[in-house]
Amino acid sequence: MPEKDDHVRTRSAVFSICLIFLLSVSALSYIYFSFPELDEEEKKYVKIPYDIEDAKSLGRVLDRYKDRYYFEVLLAIFVTYIFLQTFAIPGSIFMTILSGFLFPFPLALTLVCFCSATGASLCYLVSYFAGRRLIYKYFPEKADQYSKMVQKHRDNIFNYVIFLRVTPFLPNWFINIAAPVINVPIWPFCIGTFLGVAPPSFVAIQAGKTLNQLSSASSTFSWTSVFILAAFAILSLLPVLLKKRLKDKFD
Repeated sequence: MPEKDDHVRTRSAVFSICLIFLLSVSALSYIYFSFPELDEEEKKYVKIPYDIEDAKSLGRVLDRYKDRYYFEVLLAIFVTYIFLQTFAIPGSIFMTILSGFLFPFPLALTLVCFCSATGASLCYLVSYFAGRRLIYKYFPEKADQYSKMVQKHRDNIFNYVIFLRVTPFLPNWFINIAAPVINVPIWPFCIGTFLGVAPPSFVAIQAGKTLNQLSSASSTFSWTSVFILAAFAILSLLPVLLKKRLKDKFD
């Protein structure tokens, strides 16, 4: 009976992952085929940007069509960003810079935060269905150890998620994949991601306003932006520290 249940769970996991993948590919295909006809010279630039030059070339192409096909361009950025986040594919930072180049700042920031939270949550689900089973099968001791740490700090997990998103200590793709394995609840994970990616996205979107002058992704950051991110990181953990002090004081 347990073997039958395990088989059913495996089939459900595979079905869920395939469904997420098919929906993602379908959305990308719809964007591609519904987009206005491009010149042959422009088509070679319409691809996922993996460096700043790719982002510049794609930005110039999309900017030409933005006035006449605003919704199509917005939807293309939206779907592509979520796809990259869902399957932990590099390139999100350049999509953030591109959003800042193409759209007004409030819209760009909301778009990036929403796409990051949605894509990260879908990546969480993929990892939950696939990676979690593998990790617990081959590394059960480590998985249990980190799960107990999460359980111990469960009341503050929301603040820790924000802190990890603001700081560059761990890459976002690793956080997305590891979170379900160590039993981080999805709602604080999702909302913490939405809020936590805002400060670094703020910096990248601002840099997008001068996309044509950028030489690399690292040039988007300055000492001022580093201090801003450090301040947000400290603020994210401040409630945890205050709660701990108050608890120690009254105990």
